[in-house]
Amino acid sequence: MGEPNTTLQAVRKGLLMSQDDLARAIRDAGQRAGEPNDANKRLVQRWESGTVGVPRGIYARALESVTGMPIDALGFRVLAASERVTNDGAGGHDLAPSANGVAPVLNRPRAESSAVRGQYSGVWLSKYEYFSSGRDATHTGLHYVVVLQHGNRLSVRSLPGSSDSPLTMDLEIDGAVVTGSWSEQTASEGYYAGARYHGAIQMLVEPTGRRIAGKWVGFGKDFDVNTGPWELIFKDASTSKATLATYNHRP
Repeated sequence: MGEPNTTLQAVRKGLLMSQDDLARAIRDAGQRAGEPNDANKRLVQRWESGTVGVPRGIYARALESVTGMPIDALGFRVLAASERVTNDGAGGHDLAPSANGVAPVLNRPRAESSAVRGQYSGVWLSKYEYFSSGRDATHTGLHYVVVLQHGNRLSVRSLPGSSDSPLTMDLEIDGAVVTGSWSEQTASEGYYAGARYHGAIQMLVEPTGRRIAGKWVGFGKDFDVNTGPWELIFKDASTSKATLATYNHRP
C-alpha cells in the first residue's frame, strides 16, 4: 500500500462530495464522454488510501472532467508513458498527457519530518493581501479552505462556494515552519479574466496552533516579483460533509 492520497481527498471534500458522490460523478462523466466506467465507492477508497496509486485512463479522464484539474495535480503517482496495465489494481497506468497540455511527472517520495507539532486537518480561513497596480489599491483575498494532513504534509483546497477563484496550497511542516506552493485560478468573469497565478509561500505556526502566518511570493503581469502577507486562521477540526457545507459560503 502506498501513502494516502490526501490531495484527492481534499479535492473531493472541497467539492462537498462523499466518496459515493464522487464515484457517481465519475460514472456520469464517463457516460457523457462515451467511455462508460464502473467507478464505485470502493474504488474511490482505494485511490484515497493509496492502495491504487494510478487510475486507468478512462477513470483519469473522468476525474479530470469532474474536478476540473489535470490528473497529475490530483495526488496520483504518474509513471513513464510507456508503462501500461489493463486494470486499476496492478499499480500502473494507461494515461495520455493531461488535458492542460502538461506532461505528467514523477512524484518522488519525500521524507517525513519527526518535528511535526499538532494536527492541522480541518476548516481554516485563508486571508492574503495583494497590491493591484491596475487599480492602484491593496486588496484582500478570502477563502474558506479544507486542510488535510498526512505526516508533515498539508493539502489545502478552497471550498467552491467561498470564492469564484479556486485556491490550492501544497505545504510541508518542519516544527513551526511551514513552506510550500500556492495556486489560484481567478474567476473568468472577474477583473483578472481567468488568469492563473502561482508562487511560493513561507509561514510560521503560532504557539496556539490556531494561526499560521507568513508571506507569499509570486509573479506579476509585468514579469516582476510580488509579495505580501498571508495567514490561515483555524475554524473547525471537522471535515465532515455537514461541516464543510456550513462553511461553503463567502467569508
